[in-house]
Amino acid sequence: MTIQKTTPAEIILGAQPLTIEDVVCLAHKRAVPVLSNAPQFKAAVDASYHCVHQMLQEQGSIYGVTSGYGDSCDRVVPNHLISQLPTNLVRFHGCGMGAYFSNEITRAIIVCRLLCLVQGHSGVSYTLLNALCALLIKDVLPCIPQEGSVGASGDLTPLSYVAAVLMGERKASYQAQKMPAQEALSLAGLTPYQFLPKEALAMMNGTSVMTALCALSFYRAQRLVNFASVVSAMNVLAIGAHTSHFDQTLFALKPHRGQELVATLMREELKRDTSVGKRLQYQYSIRCAPHIIGVLQDALIWMRPWIETEMNSVNDNPVVDAVEHRMLHGGHFYGGHMAFVADALKTAVANVADLLDRQCALLVDPKTNQGLPANLSGAPKEELPIHHGFKAMQITTSALAAEALKLCMPASVFSRSTESHNQDKVSMGTIAARDAWRVIELCEQVLAVNILVSIQALRLRFDQGLVSMQMLGDRAQRLWNFITPQYPMVVHDRALDETLQMVLACIRDDALDVSL
Repeated sequence: MTIQKTTPAEIILGAQPLTIEDVVCLAHKRAVPVLSNAPQFKAAVDASYHCVHQMLQEQGSIYGVTSGYGDSCDRVVPNHLISQLPTNLVRFHGCGMGAYFSNEITRAIIVCRLLCLVQGHSGVSYTLLNALCALLIKDVLPCIPQEGSVGASGDLTPLSYVAAVLMGERKASYQAQKMPAQEALSLAGLTPYQFLPKEALAMMNGTSVMTALCALSFYRAQRLVNFASVVSAMNVLAIGAHTSHFDQTLFALKPHRGQELVATLMREELKRDTSVGKRLQYQYSIRCAPHIIGVLQDALIWMRPWIETEMNSVNDNPVVDAVEHRMLHGGHFYGGHMAFVADALKTAVANVADLLDRQCALLVDPKTNQGLPANLSGAPKEELPIHHGFKAMQITTSALAAEALKLCMPASVFSRSTESHNQDKVSMGTIAARDAWRVIELCEQVLAVNILVSIQALRLRFDQGLVSMQMLGDRAQRLWNFITPQYPMVVHDRALDETLQMVLACIRDDALDVSL
């Protein structure tokens, strides 16, 4: 669903549901967030906030306000300590481990937390929403350790780092420098926020970290589908396989939507039959490319509504029903849907990485590359004994693919009983999402290698006079024209690591559109 926007540079929160692409734009600072000023939005937020405080006065007992947390819910908090409880909640969860999330992921996490809170069922004030939005606008980014969440009760520990920075505690990144949060807030013209009853719990008790990772991973995985399809078509031309492997009639007989889309793209990138060999059927990594990449494309179709539903949902606990004036205690912090998305996504992506690795292996091997030089070396014949071309590149892509495949064990089945057996069945969604993110990184690196291999193979094939640039479609030619000016043909052996980084940046920075 397209959201309401006041200008191309603004995305309004609290007006309509956001899309994955909206979150990506905000994560990469291509747009700025603006809280809705619609009267009905403010009224819903205010009603939820006032409901909490009215119930506190009338009933005197609210979970997480006058009680301890989790298994400690039977612990009664005296009135004179209620104001300190939110601060302590944030502080005792300051036990994250590992490297910090990137700035892009951190922005997406804040966006996803805002999307939960703007639903008007969390009991938070409009002032808190403004304070959280200000972190994005001023780009004061909490330093959030990646490790320490089991995905229920939500992403408590990593989200505590967002809450802590609002309070002026722990570390933040501002203007490319990591510093004490208090200093970052001051430099940005912001002041520390003091949480009101239930607000710290609402900040932390949700699925925003795993959801942010899934949203950004989805976007990158779609980009992988596009690039992998185009490069696979280039490899079909390079190895001289039959374009009839991707015939429209053939794919209409097994009409998985994503598979058909990939086959269509590959046909569009292969202008006519390109066979230079005598094989009737080429290896599976060539012939079955649409069947493998298509699984990822089809998976993305069902993953989108799951991710966007989670993004735009009330995923904390307890939930405020201001209409019926009650507090609903449930389990919406549970990250099962995101865990399943991440586990499925990493498997489908790793299979694409393995496919590209196999295509690379075919092209460098003189036993399978249909007359191309061994290791795709472009050296003159008399110098071939001392040049090894892309031999090491194939080893690299094999190592990358193997690491991606190794990470495909589903994390969601490794539930642990935690927090005195109160959290006795947890989603492991954040671990699954971090795995998926890493698998995508590895697949992008495999793709970068494969792009250089494909271009080298095609250059050699052009020299043989067997194929021409005109046999490739528009997307492949755009890729060729973008990369080749910065990537001379490999004639004599040379290091290619800097070129690989250039190609990787091209893939990750959306510098080139090869979309379906």
